[in-house]
Amino acid sequence: ESLNSADILLDGEEGKFSCPQDQSIIKESIESLKKTFENDAGLNYKLDIIPSHNNGPKPSAAPFCEDEAHQTELRENIQTLLAPIRFSSPDHTINTSETQKDCNYLSPIRFTVHPPAEGIQSTQDFVPLFTILEGRDFKEEFGVLYELSSEQLSSVIFEGHSDEDELISYLCVAREVSKKKRLFWTQTRLCFLLGKFCSGRSKFSQAQAFFEEALCVPPESFTDLRLLASIYFNLADMHAFQRNKESFFAVSERLVALLLALPDCLKGFEDNCVLAYMMRKAILSQNKQAEARACYLLVKHHLTSGEENQVVPYLERLLVAFNEAQQPWSLVPSQVYLTLGGLYSKLHRPLLSASSAKVASLQPFVTLADCLGGLVLVLDNFYHHGSTEQDILPQVAPYLYRGLSFTKVSEAGITHYQSLSYQLTFCLSQLFYKYKMVKCAIKCMNSFINNNNTHLELLHLSAVELNSGLIWLAWLHLENNQPSIALDILDSVVASLPEHNTSHQEGVVLNMRGVTLQSMGDQRRAAESYQAAANFCQEAEDFLNWAVVQANLGLLCLKAGAKGLAQNYLVKAVQLFSELKGESHEEMFISVLLKLGLHFVEQGNLDYGKGCYEWALLLAMWANLLDCQLSATRHLCSLYGRESPDLARCIIYSKHQAHILRQSRDRAQEAGALEAVSQLYLGLGTCRAYRTALDYTKSSLGIFIDLGCKEKETYGWLKAGHIYHLLGQTELVDIYIQAAQDVALSTGDTSFILKLLEASGDLFYSCQDSDRAITFYRDRAHPVAVKSGDVHCRLRLCNKLAQVMLQLGMYEEAAKFARTSVDISINLGDDLNQRVACCRLASLYHSLQQYELAEYFYLKTLSLCPTPLQFDEETLFYVRVYQTLGDITFYQLKDPFDAAGYYQLALAAAMDLGNKRAQLRLCTRLATIYHNFLMERELSLFFYQKARGITTELNERRMTISSELRVTS
Repeated sequence: ESLNSADILLDGEEGKFSCPQDQSIIKESIESLKKTFENDAGLNYKLDIIPSHNNGPKPSAAPFCEDEAHQTELRENIQTLLAPIRFSSPDHTINTSETQKDCNYLSPIRFTVHPPAEGIQSTQDFVPLFTILEGRDFKEEFGVLYELSSEQLSSVIFEGHSDEDELISYLCVAREVSKKKRLFWTQTRLCFLLGKFCSGRSKFSQAQAFFEEALCVPPESFTDLRLLASIYFNLADMHAFQRNKESFFAVSERLVALLLALPDCLKGFEDNCVLAYMMRKAILSQNKQAEARACYLLVKHHLTSGEENQVVPYLERLLVAFNEAQQPWSLVPSQVYLTLGGLYSKLHRPLLSASSAKVASLQPFVTLADCLGGLVLVLDNFYHHGSTEQDILPQVAPYLYRGLSFTKVSEAGITHYQSLSYQLTFCLSQLFYKYKMVKCAIKCMNSFINNNNTHLELLHLSAVELNSGLIWLAWLHLENNQPSIALDILDSVVASLPEHNTSHQEGVVLNMRGVTLQSMGDQRRAAESYQAAANFCQEAEDFLNWAVVQANLGLLCLKAGAKGLAQNYLVKAVQLFSELKGESHEEMFISVLLKLGLHFVEQGNLDYGKGCYEWALLLAMWANLLDCQLSATRHLCSLYGRESPDLARCIIYSKHQAHILRQSRDRAQEAGALEAVSQLYLGLGTCRAYRTALDYTKSSLGIFIDLGCKEKETYGWLKAGHIYHLLGQTELVDIYIQAAQDVALSTGDTSFILKLLEASGDLFYSCQDSDRAITFYRDRAHPVAVKSGDVHCRLRLCNKLAQVMLQLGMYEEAAKFARTSVDISINLGDDLNQRVACCRLASLYHSLQQYELAEYFYLKTLSLCPTPLQFDEETLFYVRVYQTLGDITFYQLKDPFDAAGYYQLALAAAMDLGNKRAQLRLCTRLATIYHNFLMERELSLFFYQKARGITTELNERRMTISSELRVTS
């Protein structure tokens, strides 16, 4: 039959399968958060990795601390927060009062069996039994009788009998007495108990007789429906065991009706045969509500029975039915999803478990317990199923946010809410910090301090824990370039510490004060603070923190310029770190090694620097610290790429860098690293290296395509085409260039398209196929540059076109572009480009035999040269241009007088440069001109003698070099 209500849950039923108490789930959540997000801010010294800001521009304050008023308010709130613990011990707790309510459980009823004496049984012996069993309605104590098995009834409820036969005899006599006294409900329940005992002993005929009598005895209808359901269930179970289908179906129909219509009838079921029958019939009749009700009851039954592996399919089907229901049910979906997530976790399906927790947290009307339940599920996956920290931490953030929102709206009178709020705040702040969101981390911590400064009596935090949180906040302000705020916080913590009772946290604060003061540029006070912290470590024999403070002193000396002293401190720190065992200090040790290695490299001790870098890399690999591996590898790549060039080793470490980035799943940086490896292989210049470079380029190209980085994808296609061009596979070059152009066009960015077209032409600029560059420059890029008004790009294109055409002998067209280059350079006021363009245009006119124009532009070029001359290259340029002008004037224009003038200017430049060969050549020409054309004998003789002297000097120099070579050989 269909349900009359649209809801599958009935009055009195609760639509959730687990209902943890708020206090217990909060306690569990706090423990999980402490285990995952370890708060070592108050235990371990911090290494000074904060850059100094005393010489830079004053940083702008964060939005949540914009002016001094905010800073003052924060300082006052912290001082108020620390006031209750100022004169207490470090382990003192501000308030630990919690009220716990004892749970009272109903004690099971017990009956004493009185064996019959000589076959006579006193009626008084049954009075306690009859008193309990009589009554038409259900009582709570009856639930135990209905739910327990026959063995449990015999041992738990009844006492005073030697065996079960004696107990059955006692109950049979009691049944006869109740029948005579017309105690119908007592007789009914006794028949039920006797039927249960007989069924347990496989006496099914007797059991059936007792159960049927129990159904027939009451003169009025059953109001104890739990009893009726238990009778039907035992009958159905017995008929199923005997494979009596007709009787089983008849009884099951009645029991199913009870289960569909009445709550709490499920308790006491030991088998699910009737529920399975109910499910099959609901599916066959296509009754969705009855099917959902059957799923609900099966889930409840299996959970109660501890058969959790059987629950998942019914729970999944119940959620499907819930989501498909046209009218809302009173089922609590968040609890259902959390129950399912817990089952998935036990079945070692962490992804499904995390998904269930996420869906539960997104349900409407979700509670704090639901949110924390999801949080605990996700954290359990982290510990029990081998999930990585990188996978799990981002999943935790939404639960931390929701949990904080619940604690903010909750009443402030509950202690564990305040403790939970602190843990959620601290963990969320750490999560922000891990992902470089320092301002958000500070805002999170400040919010807790400002919102809880008036509820100190409710905080459930120890002094050590509270100080650790404030030390962490100070570190965040340091990272955010707010050292003055950090110093205020640290001073407040120091002031709150007991005056005559030194603690470990005092050393932690002193070390961080040193970091803060160094960041502010106060190096003297920073050194004093570091030394005080070092004294604490020496007294306590705390070698880990002693190593950190030694490293901080070394870094301070480095910034102060005391290189030798800095090296001593850093070497001492490395020695202390290397002697530590069983402590998680590898990350700081690696940072110190890298700093020391960088110092050695800057001092020119490349071997020592190389050793520090490689030690750091090996340690990072041993500790499986990907970020540290990446940092050490980058230092090694820089070393072998710049300071100590070694292309082979640079390639090895660059490939390792790409491998690390692949492991860290930073695909953008991985693609960049692959590009760098490709470029290094191109530098080898072999065919095999080109093919390897092509493979890496294609790998990076695939990543850029996946990430949707259009610009980088475009250049990836273009670079692959360039490599194919180097390999001589010209048929593939056009395909890759066309692919690059298609991607560039899809962006719709004219400036980028123009860059791509120019870069495509650059592929052919300096090769045998330079004529193909003209197609890209002239036919594609230049019209776009003209249309878009990009003058600088047009200037570059005209220069390149003029140069390529000059090399190919296309002088007339080249002259047009060269003239355009001159005009654009004049408009831009770019003297250097104008000089280059004029020189190129002069060369073109010279090639076109337009000598007057060539002379004009050569002279124009010289007029644009800076004076006085600064470099030898400029002087050499003068020599060549004036010599060219002399050649044009003498040979083409037939003007020996002007030619002599140009040659003399060229000779003056050559003498200034000290170029003897140029001087010899120019003196010879001048002597010839003055002797044969200008008829000036004295000048002719002068230049002949000068040429002869230069010749003699060159011959002597040649002979000297030859003799030196013979001696050497």
